[in-house]
Amino acid sequence: MSVAGGVPVTELKGVGTALELKLERLGIRTVQDLILHLPNRYQDRTRVLPIGSLRPGDEGVVEGTIRAADIVQGRRRSLLCRLQDGTGTLTLRFFHFNAAQKNSLSTGKRLICFGEARPGPAGLEMVHPEYKLLKTEGAARMAESLTPVYPLTEGMTQNRVRLLITLALEWMEREGLDDLLPEALRSRWQLPDLQHSIRYLHHPPVDADQALLLEGKHPAQRRLALEELLAHHLSLQKIRRQVQQQGAPQLRATGELSRPFLDQLPFSLTAAQLRVAREVARDLQKPLPMLRLVQGDVGSGKTVVAVLAALQAVENGLQAAVMAPTEILAEQHHLNFSNWLEPLGIRVAWLAGKVKGKAREAQLAAIRTGEAQITVGTHALFQEEVVFADLGVVVIDEQHRFGVHQRLSLREKGRNGERSPHQLIMTATPIPRTLTMSAYADLDCSIIDELPPGRTPVQTVVIADSRRDQVVERVRQACEEGRQAYWVCTLIEESEALQCQAAEVAAESLKEALPQLRIGLVHGRMKPAEKAEIMARFKAAELDLLVATTVIEVGVDVPNASLMIIENPERLGLAQLHQLRGRVGRGSVESFCVLMYHAPLSKQGRERLAVMRETTDGFRIAEKDLELRGPGEVLGTRQTGMMQFRIADLQRDADLLPKIHQLAADLEQLPALNESLIRRWLGSGEDYAQV
Repeated sequence: MSVAGGVPVTELKGVGTALELKLERLGIRTVQDLILHLPNRYQDRTRVLPIGSLRPGDEGVVEGTIRAADIVQGRRRSLLCRLQDGTGTLTLRFFHFNAAQKNSLSTGKRLICFGEARPGPAGLEMVHPEYKLLKTEGAARMAESLTPVYPLTEGMTQNRVRLLITLALEWMEREGLDDLLPEALRSRWQLPDLQHSIRYLHHPPVDADQALLLEGKHPAQRRLALEELLAHHLSLQKIRRQVQQQGAPQLRATGELSRPFLDQLPFSLTAAQLRVAREVARDLQKPLPMLRLVQGDVGSGKTVVAVLAALQAVENGLQAAVMAPTEILAEQHHLNFSNWLEPLGIRVAWLAGKVKGKAREAQLAAIRTGEAQITVGTHALFQEEVVFADLGVVVIDEQHRFGVHQRLSLREKGRNGERSPHQLIMTATPIPRTLTMSAYADLDCSIIDELPPGRTPVQTVVIADSRRDQVVERVRQACEEGRQAYWVCTLIEESEALQCQAAEVAAESLKEALPQLRIGLVHGRMKPAEKAEIMARFKAAELDLLVATTVIEVGVDVPNASLMIIENPERLGLAQLHQLRGRVGRGSVESFCVLMYHAPLSKQGRERLAVMRETTDGFRIAEKDLELRGPGEVLGTRQTGMMQFRIADLQRDADLLPKIHQLAADLEQLPALNESLIRRWLGSGEDYAQV
């Protein structure tokens, strides 16, 4: 029986069904997976430490003579041995012991042992240390090399994993493990030998640089990280090739609809918008499916670029679909598209979970017949019952909110699955360059890097909630001067019910404190129609203050709102705080964002709020977010498993990415080798390429 990536782990001696299941929890299915299951740290068992030098928390090897050994009846019966070496005394405590063990650990015996020193009732002690009895005086060693400490799962011990890895390494010595990178490339890039790197990392010599190993920067680790990143990159390129093999409709830019659309806009496009719109228009004219990511900070005008792409499809007699992650954002898009395009005679359909019954049937029929030229919706567009007459362009907004797999599933909606629609992916969450180069290697990238004229930068203030009264007073002043404000209540323990409750309580207390103001409330548990009505009233300046949960993170544009208070900002990621802050500063009035935290703040909490105060540059904020929270959280892909690297770390290994792009180009002519690399590192995890 063969498994993707090599010999099944059950081929190793002693691996039965129970152990196989435990190993699978660690992502280990093959002997090769076991070989690549690297230690996350090392213990030095090669040097004997004087007992007198031990401090609480130290791990180490000590050697000495047992001066006393007694069974103590405390809350739990235990065997205590007092070990001395001339520099100090240490207690060894065993809760689990048998008669033979008790007899062997008697007064006068010499032993060497390894464990962690902890404070005990009578000085330092080691609980259940590993030990060896010594026959003679003299230097004994517990280990010849550094001892690896491996990631574990429930029911596994370090010794069990070490034994299995020893068997796997013996298998590697016998059978060999192919170095998949050609010799010419290895010497050109000065890459260490693969098998040597693996052996070194499982059993580093005594003089190995432990600091370098802990940081993940040792050449042997870098060799494996490079290969893993390369495999990941190749798998994304493979997806891209699969998409592009299908071909796509060539959409000529006639200007028949885009010109009248641009003429009726009350503003001119920025140079950055025009540049990105031209890049998109060029892609749409090719017979290959466009796969383009458009990044632009909040308020940079990505929607106009999306409308122009959709119009290019309609000009050629095809349909366009626009998908957003939340109903509130999808509704905002539907409103914008309808207001802009219906005067041009374009039918815009609307499809979301709340569209039910006859209304839903009517929308589905219009999409199926082609009467609906543009369809705006939520995840509902993924459903099988949604059939397009001829879909030419798909726009996905805030793609990181969808699973990585979903990005590709809309391509099935192309004509009879034979032709792939063009895909435009938009995000207002600036993605650090390192992530774009790796997580989006299958996409071309455009950045709208300027804000429309007339926008004023938002001033950010960080303040403790003990000064809440001053903040409430500031809201009163702003509203009495004719401006509007947001008061945002953040998530409490991931519970929407509690979040909505917090917003309701905040709204009530603000109504008491500010009876002269017109205060509205929006939260995720309200009916969409109620939410839309409150938002519309706020936009029309019929409300002074809008108390909301983070549902307002994306979407609404109220130029007169110039003050935002965010309660407990330490609960949110930087990207989300940046998105929320983008709701103000949309007019020409000076705007403020007040981050009202609850003391005491964690070190990370302080760092995050300091970054928000220092900069409004979305990319800087994104880089910091990546540093603090890791790539899976920034991209929202923790659930999809896509960014779960075994060895590589995008933050730490970012400098390898340019090299990986060059290596991938060098390997272009070797498809079998590419497949082997993908299988080694992604195994069956690469199935997402097929969705």
